[in-house]
Amino acid sequence: MARHIIVSTALLLLVSVSSAVYAGETLTLAPGQTSPKASIGQLSWLAGHWRGEALGGVVEEQWAPPSAGSMVGTFKLSSKGKVKFYEIEIIREVADSLILQLKHFNHDLKGWEEKHQTVDFALVKIDANAAYFDGFTIRKISDNEIHMFVVLGREPEVKEVSFKYQRVPQG
Repeated sequence: MARHIIVSTALLLLVSVSSAVYAGETLTLAPGQTSPKASIGQLSWLAGHWRGEALGGVVEEQWAPPSAGSMVGTFKLSSKGKVKFYEIEIIREVADSLILQLKHFNHDLKGWEEKHQTVDFALVKIDANAAYFDGFTIRKISDNEIHMFVVLGREPEVKEVSFKYQRVPQG
């Protein structure tokens, strides 16, 4: 498994459509484009426990409801009964918009990024049922299903991967 996951804006900048750049389900900011106005309350539908299959295993995300201008989430990939890696994720309000930031950790919580480094995704577009961050899309399909799309890899092997989650019932 690759030790680093990055967004390749070079690949994403190949096709431009109305100030946003499309690569399948993800967008990226065009040169000079700024993030739109948004607030964390617009993503309240993301709160909850989600589970699906991707990257050759079971993926889970848990997102706390919006509070204090942010949402915090965790991600876990497991396969054959063993954890492959974790992520700590936040979506927070910055400069009247939103940013998604995360850090990766091995199964033993040894970090991938340097101490003060995060993987950042600026907001490109938001609507009632989707948030398009630069190389990372979160889409509400229904109250019990969300899809996420993220650009992974290193040049020249960059690809968009989909994660299809179902809400885990509480109780």
